[in-house]
Amino acid sequence: MSKRKTIDAFFKKKDVGNSEIRTPVAVETNVDTSMPDEHSSKCSRIQSEEIDRDPGSRKQICEFPINKQDEIRQAYLKEGKDPNSPHKIVVKCCEDLKNYSRHIGKLIEKQTSKELENNWLRLKTSIECARWLAFQACAFRGHDESLDSKNRGNFIELIKFTSTFNDKVASVVLENAPRNAKYTSPTIQKEILHILASNVRNAIREEIEDTKFCILIDEARDESKREQIAIILRFVDKNGFLKECFFHVVHVKDTTALTLKREICAVLSCYNLHIENILGQGYDGASNMCGEWNGLQALFLKEGPYAYYVHCMAHRLQLALVIASREVKVVHEFFDHLTNIIDIVVGSSKRNDQLQYAQGEQIKNMIASNEIEIGRGANQIGTLQRVGDTRWGSHFRSIFSLIKMFDVTCKVINTISEEGANYKQRDDAEGANQVLTSFEFVLILHMMKEIMGITNILCQALQQHSQDLLNAMHLVSTTKSLIQKLRDDGWEPLLDIAIDFQLQELNSRFCELTADLLTLSSALNPKDAFRSFKIGDICNLVENYYPQDFTEQEICLLKYQLQHYELDVTKHPDFRNMGTISELCRGLEISGKSKIYHLIDRLICLVLTLLVSIATTERAFLAMKLLKTRLRNRMEDELLADNMIVYIEKEIVGNFTMEMIKDEFYSMKNRHQT
Repeated sequence: MSKRKTIDAFFKKKDVGNSEIRTPVAVETNVDTSMPDEHSSKCSRIQSEEIDRDPGSRKQICEFPINKQDEIRQAYLKEGKDPNSPHKIVVKCCEDLKNYSRHIGKLIEKQTSKELENNWLRLKTSIECARWLAFQACAFRGHDESLDSKNRGNFIELIKFTSTFNDKVASVVLENAPRNAKYTSPTIQKEILHILASNVRNAIREEIEDTKFCILIDEARDESKREQIAIILRFVDKNGFLKECFFHVVHVKDTTALTLKREICAVLSCYNLHIENILGQGYDGASNMCGEWNGLQALFLKEGPYAYYVHCMAHRLQLALVIASREVKVVHEFFDHLTNIIDIVVGSSKRNDQLQYAQGEQIKNMIASNEIEIGRGANQIGTLQRVGDTRWGSHFRSIFSLIKMFDVTCKVINTISEEGANYKQRDDAEGANQVLTSFEFVLILHMMKEIMGITNILCQALQQHSQDLLNAMHLVSTTKSLIQKLRDDGWEPLLDIAIDFQLQELNSRFCELTADLLTLSSALNPKDAFRSFKIGDICNLVENYYPQDFTEQEICLLKYQLQHYELDVTKHPDFRNMGTISELCRGLEISGKSKIYHLIDRLICLVLTLLVSIATTERAFLAMKLLKTRLRNRMEDELLADNMIVYIEKEIVGNFTMEMIKDEFYSMKNRHQT
């Protein structure tokens, strides 16, 4: 009978002496009550004394004494059946690691549909409130936005007001929102405005595409005395509409031509608008803007020889009037006296009340004696208007108001000269009364009324946003003729110099190049059934002013297109009643004739782009005055620019969808929708 094998025969023995001696760790295990007490006590003793809790660091069974190896093996097997054993725990961790959907990152990103809905409602409320405040040129922030403040600022107060009409909104906004997703902080407000502003600029850029455009630049100081330049783009869109869009306002450290050009080019390059596509420039008459050698217009002409400069028509006319009033001695003295008289009469509320009371009494007496007619809106009580060099028509309004209230003005000045509070007031009033009643002052007053009345009509016409400047040259010519007529009618010879100087200024500011360009362009004007249409003038216009926009072959083809155009479009009943070239451009697009006469349509778009209007620049600076007030004079430049474009181009902003704004908001900083 062979010798019975023991368990040692199945394992390779190791030298226990050379093996690493591990310190057994005491563990607690569940005791199987089905075992005999003696066996249970042995297993517990072995487990607690010699079994390491970490299976990876345990000694092999062969390393134990032979008389204990069976007991150790049974203890290992029993421990493996324990659900809380280290082995079971490790296996469970391994399974969790393989389950990617249960990772901690995924658990953080996962949100319930209810939470996402609440977050979107909060953000939508903030976007709508920000857009509404921007449309109304209102301030966002408040002086005290703490919870116990009675006025937490327009933005938060508007959210509170909105929530009163919607219980669903009220349940998720402000204090009912989680602290990390209120969407009401100043940073969030600025980000929403910036998204709206960037989308407006991108929309304008998409409309321009790769066509020609004109830049209109004007400069002004804001409330904090920072020099700002407004950038406006004028272009014809793909539907034939002429558009002037406010694009940006930029702070500049100085107003030299090089600095202005650098800032303008930086803005245009950000939106991939190429300098070579600039067809026209429109500025005021300052030397840094319109200088022929080193002015801004000269710098752009070096890079684009066909970026023609057209001075702001109404602004140049106003400058002509101001210069005439400052350079001619008698006119200069007249306006100084006029300003002094107005300051004395309406310099205080008490005197202004006296003026209006006297005017009311005069109107009553004239109505009683049937000297004036009565009617709705007639015989209104007013006041004297001040003169402002940069305000269009202010000279005429000031003169007209004094003539209208001449008697009551004399009465108030006499009262002040007799009853003034001190000697200075009485003496100033006495001097003003002597000037006011002098023959020379009254004569110049009425003469300047005639001159200013003529030029004021032209000023008002040029301020119209829809004004076709092809007709402006005709208005300027008419103005010159009427002023010349005043001279020929035998006014005081002393004042002939004033009239001559006025004509000289008008002639110098409407330069020969601009006049020739506009005269040739007038051949495209549909006014009076295309009375000015001349094929020769149109061909000369292309050859002399737009050679880079038409090839030699296209110039030859243009002549034949014009011949067909003359028989077709100029005789067509749908075009005979049009009065401006912008209406013609739109009409060609609607009728489909822009494709038939594509060269003529291209030329019309070029001419329209060049003929610079002035309404948008003034609208921009008016918006800046509304936005950057004395209480908001610390507004950052970027925030000011974003506010202005959203306020001015609100029609574009109104077309933006909430989904588009939301997607850009979350993508700005890779936000999670939490």
